[in-house]
Amino acid sequence: MSGITFTPPPVGHHYECTGCGTCCQWEGYVRLTEQEVDEIAAFLGVPVEQFVARFTAVTDDRRSLTLIERSDGACVMLTKDNRCRINPAKPNQCRGFPNEWNFPGWQTLCKARLVPDEE
Repeated sequence: MSGITFTPPPVGHHYECTGCGTCCQWEGYVRLTEQEVDEIAAFLGVPVEQFVARFTAVTDDRRSLTLIERSDGACVMLTKDNRCRINPAKPNQCRGFPNEWNFPGWQTLCKARLVPDEE
């Protein structure tokens, strides 16, 4: 992600998701690998072709599929109670935030907690 500044957690710590759902409400791609497509379709109990047709789109750069957004910009997999419908099978991009990627100012929006790594 060129142009994005990543600020890692302090040494010996990581951020723990609180399940607030805020990160799922930001507009933008949730790029999917072929393996993630297969895993999410299996988790939902639908054929891959049905999952792709109903829940994904081709990115503008035509390099991958992305989960589609609702009309308000939120992820299509975000439920009414701000929970991830596919949490056990959620994409690596989602799992990695904010420990593996983030952006300036993310802490003002996200409610993740800073916790010490277990030894």
